[in-house]
Amino acid sequence: MMIGKSRMGLRALAGVAAASLLLAAGCSSSTTSSPAAGGSAASSAPAEAMTMTFLPKNLGNAYFDTSYKGVQAAAGVLGATVTQVGPAKGDDPAGQVSYINTATQQQVSALLVSANDKSAICDALKEAMTAGVKVVTFDSDTNPECRDLFINQATAEGIAKVQVDIITSEIGDSGEIAILSASANATNQNAWIDMMKKELAASHPNVKLVDTVYGNDDDQTSYDKTSALLQSHPNLKGIISPTTVGIAAAARYLSKSEYKGKVMLTGLGTPNQMRDYVKDGTVTEFALWNPQDLGTLATYAAAALVQGKITGAEGDKFTAGDLGEFTVGADKTVLLGEPYKFNKDNIDNFNF
Repeated sequence: MMIGKSRMGLRALAGVAAASLLLAAGCSSSTTSSPAAGGSAASSAPAEAMTMTFLPKNLGNAYFDTSYKGVQAAAGVLGATVTQVGPAKGDDPAGQVSYINTATQQQVSALLVSANDKSAICDALKEAMTAGVKVVTFDSDTNPECRDLFINQATAEGIAKVQVDIITSEIGDSGEIAILSASANATNQNAWIDMMKKELAASHPNVKLVDTVYGNDDDQTSYDKTSALLQSHPNLKGIISPTTVGIAAAARYLSKSEYKGKVMLTGLGTPNQMRDYVKDGTVTEFALWNPQDLGTLATYAAAALVQGKITGAEGDKFTAGDLGEFTVGADKTVLLGEPYKFNKDNIDNFNF
């Protein structure tokens, strides 16, 4: 979603290209671009020398495919070369470490990483930083000392609250709910879940969180976990899945089951994943930001670090193309904006 400095709008979101599946495990894709017409790449380092490695949690994930589109577009403006690599599964920090080590040996200018574990990949990232590689995490963070910047899609409080608001409204603010998350050690999901629990306790005393399960960002595992939740908790009224893989798998299960329209589902998903389930009544409303914009912002932030325009200090400012100007906040964090709610009234305005 196009957020600019802090907000998003329908016009800016419309027309984002649909995500496509990328490469299988152990493979990579590379794009080399010249500066686009009208783009600028003024810097203290030659634009043509800038190389970046994009390391998502896993390949073949529609969410990260869309992020990579933003990375590629920004690289085109900046005249940078970007290569995508990654493990097959989203719960494989060891797999990420091997790619980080390779990028360090290749002496790339910057690493863009969505962390599978906040601590397990830290030593490798620190070695990369010592070797002069600028490390930018996005979507899922590491410990702050292990990177130069974190590009946060939205605040943990904002992401947690929008999902809690949706599910509690849909179940009449009373009854049992469960959470279907990604991996048990996913930094971002765990932060959101902690905030959800706090929000439920503070504002929704009649809603009981009865279980949290993990689908490891794998479609079949998430599908099976949804089935198991419904068997284990016959009084379940709602499910929150704060992961694009999980919510789509849960919706697929519910759409073919006796629970369709009876057990409510919300979470974080892409419009193209969820369109059919919204239109057939399986899902009423869900939320997300624009993962393409997240990739774009991460790339411009990495370039600003490489070019010496910023150091990652609080108060540093840089421009991220059409997204506008951003300011580095506390803990070397840059905030994209607020999540957006999708439903049957607006979902056809989006294509990603």
